[in-house]
Amino acid sequence: MSTSRTIICLLRNDLRLHDNELFHWAQRNAEYIVPLYCFDPRHYAGTYNYNLPKTGPFRLRFLLESIRDLRNTLLNKGSNLVVRRGKPEDVVAELIKQLGSVSTVAFHEEVTSEELNVEKKVKDVCAQMKVKVHTCWGSTLYHRDDLPFHHISSLPDVYTQFRKAVETQSMVRPAFPTLEQLKPLPSELEEGAVPTAQELQQTEPLTDPRSAFPCSGGESQALARLKHYFWDTDAVATYKETRNGLIGVNYSTKFAPWLAMGCISPRYIYHQIKQYERERTANQSTYWVIFELLWRDYFKFVAVKYGNRLFQLKGLQDKSVPRKKDMKLFNAWKDGRTGVPFVDANMRELAMTGFMSNRGRQNVASFLTKDLGLDWRMGAELFEYLLIDHDVCSNYGNWLYSAGIGNDPRENRKFNMIKQGLDYDNNGDYVRQWVPELQGIRGADVHTPWTLSTAALSHAHVSLDETYPTPIVMAPEWSRHVNKKSGGTGPSPRGKRGPSHTPKQHRDRGIDFYFSRSKNL
Repeated sequence: MSTSRTIICLLRNDLRLHDNELFHWAQRNAEYIVPLYCFDPRHYAGTYNYNLPKTGPFRLRFLLESIRDLRNTLLNKGSNLVVRRGKPEDVVAELIKQLGSVSTVAFHEEVTSEELNVEKKVKDVCAQMKVKVHTCWGSTLYHRDDLPFHHISSLPDVYTQFRKAVETQSMVRPAFPTLEQLKPLPSELEEGAVPTAQELQQTEPLTDPRSAFPCSGGESQALARLKHYFWDTDAVATYKETRNGLIGVNYSTKFAPWLAMGCISPRYIYHQIKQYERERTANQSTYWVIFELLWRDYFKFVAVKYGNRLFQLKGLQDKSVPRKKDMKLFNAWKDGRTGVPFVDANMRELAMTGFMSNRGRQNVASFLTKDLGLDWRMGAELFEYLLIDHDVCSNYGNWLYSAGIGNDPRENRKFNMIKQGLDYDNNGDYVRQWVPELQGIRGADVHTPWTLSTAALSHAHVSLDETYPTPIVMAPEWSRHVNKKSGGTGPSPRGKRGPSHTPKQHRDRGIDFYFSRSKNL
């Protein structure tokens, strides 16, 4: 075996070549580089509380696409991606033994317990085998070392305070350029096959033509999406107006799935926005993309501060709230059979495509935690299973927020499902798209079928509790909006294929969600 210096770059949620410090460091310090991805069997086991599968079919397909894409990219740079099935600590130990020339194992640091546990085990293996470990920080917009807080314990518990501090006192570092060439693999190393979904005990998901995220995994796809959204269509210049949309691909950036797997770097997005602002236009929309990236940072740093409290029933606030574990209610929510069309449409979209709009997520989470009174972790673990863009810190942070035990300065925030449906799907197009049994109900009436006359229901071919359920719960605040529906004549202000303009009176709803004092969103 070779006595040359070999560095293993253990890849996890950093499946890209651009802005990847690991590759730059290894390129300077190695004669041979082994980019390694391990399909860890623990990722395909059950979730902690409710034993739902951790990785669902849509995210797995996206991951497999991302792995294949990265392999192609590395092959073009004179390298390759080594793929193995097994626990990273076991695979790393085997490679160190096999190669005999490994000087260092390098990886990006993660922040939550399962990932930290893997890091500890890899470090232990390396210590036993007298191999060095080198770590980098590369998953956030602002580097951990550049935060304007003396210690992570002084991270503010309110997002706005965090945002103002980093915006005024910190700088976003430059992105690492994409390397033109990479040091090769050791010649004796097999690349290893990328497993199929079936080999990982998953089924290949069906592609639904209604999906708002019909995109593929991988760095090349992520960079193409950014080019399309920024430079080809200028869609980024109206992001703040359209981001509360429900139908179509271009109402929001859709960067989240690629960000979650590290196929695109938040720093790269930021610097592209800054270039766009210099060359095209700078407005509230371009800023709002950075605002959302900062939320992602914030949830990650909150996870560093609070550790496993992120996953506990009482949340960050250690607050006892009565929670039910009623599987009948949970299954009605999960299956989109609650009898509340706006909730059901969103949950069916998630089940059929692995994606749901930000607006939808806020609503279905509020419905599960506030209207049904269920354990918020039931929802968080279902999202972990189903979402293509599942990011552990953002998912659990947002669920804590919705349950009223996370980073929320306001008490008792609750969404009004009927008002939200009327605000964001005022003609009912989105509901009819995902709840086809209600297609015969015209206009905004589709949000409240239980209020219609027997004759109107019959005319629409709807039979309550036969073709579509009556609501499993009724909130008193809904009644205020039942009689405020528009007549349902004419097209939706957002247009048939998705929003181009959020109605003016709702344009700052996202800001309202974070800052307003109104209890009736």
